Amino acid sequence: MFKGSFVALATPFKNGKVDEKTYRRLIEFHIDNGTDGLVPCGCTGEAATLNMDEQKRLIKIAVETCDRRIPIVAGTGSNSTREALELTMSAKKAGCDGALIITPYYNKPTPEGQYRHYAEIANNVDIPIMLYNVPSRTGISMHPSTVARLSRIDNIVAIKEAAGSVQQVADIISLCGIDVLSGDDSMTLPFMSVGAVGVVSVAANLIPRKIHDLVSTFAEGDMVKSRKVHYEIMALCKTLFIETNPIPVKTALGMMGMIEEEFRMPLCGMMEENRARLKKVLTEYELI
Repeated sequence: MFKGSFVALATPFKNGKVDEKTYRRLIEFHIDNGTDGLVPCGCTGEAATLNMDEQKRLIKIAVETCDRRIPIVAGTGSNSTREALELTMSAKKAGCDGALIITPYYNKPTPEGQYRHYAEIANNVDIPIMLYNVPSRTGISMHPSTVARLSRIDNIVAIKEAAGSVQQVADIISLCGIDVLSGDDSMTLPFMSVGAVGVVSVAANLIPRKIHDLVSTFAEGDMVKSRKVHYEIMALCKTLFIETNPIPVKTALGMMGMIEEEFRMPLCGMMEENRARLKKVLTEYELI
């Protein structure tokens, strides 16, 4: 159901508040530059430091600004099932096309707990759900067998897979028909080679057309072009993770004049040596 290049949209701040004007401008930038779908309020959107009112407001703005031109899969996850359910209901009410729900972090639920968490939300909100497996953030990983079990619930239709394992993706696809999207830009091409259908991309914040082209050319069967783009963007993708995401990508957007370079604590500005590395790469890519 969800295929192509989805951007893990950064959240711009100004003087401690969400910069709504810039946020709308970022959305238009993505629509104009080939992004296939928006994912607001995820990890890259600093959802962990947004309060619920801010998160609901950002989702509402995304829906209004996008106006059905491309799909919106809103980040509505939480380590509290009750809170994730409330956010997912809000996304449904706002008119989102789907919800991205991260595995509960810190609590570290068992596979049965993971299943019950997602089933509780899916059975109470009639909205397509994209699971999100990112063990480096949450401390747990979903087993392919758990994903397959969840895929039998009608509105659980996709998974953003960020465990960094081709084998994990292959195992999921061998067990069920759920759509897999890469959660790691550097793994998009390898994942698609075993059956993934797209990416939820950090790099698309900066190079939306390139990420779209990587995915679309592969889907069209032109693996030579897709591989060419993969190697063209490799250095940039690597540099965007020299510090905790979204610090580098927001710093880059600031250098490009697209947002204010502002973070929510405990995230902070880049170390000077890493800032210099990032600036060098952005210059090489002619982004600044």
